Amino acid sequence: MAMIKNAMIRIKNAIVNTWKTADEVARYKAVDRLEDEVEEMEYIFAVLCQGAFIGMPAPPERISLDLLPDMEKDLILLMERVETANEPLSRLFSAFDIS
Repeated sequence: MAMIKNAMIRIKNAIVNTWKTADEVARYKAVDRLEDEVEEMEYIFAVLCQGAFIGMPAPPERISLDLLPDMEKDLILLMERVETANEPLSRLFSAFDIS
């Protein structure tokens, strides 16, 4: 009887450990996906606010210029996007972790 009880405890512990590992991996991937989404939203915000620089309709220049000091990170992101604009599939593959 004690052998069966010990075996059941070991099986339960193995299942719990597997579940915890799978949960940790899923949480890590969820955070990674959220970071990608936040970066995309920041890019969209930067394009909407500073679209006049690339020929898109934009808010009045006064608003764009008022936001300019607060958009340093967004402008750096825009410059990075310009560098990778000729390889859009590489950005997609890196975001979705396709192997």
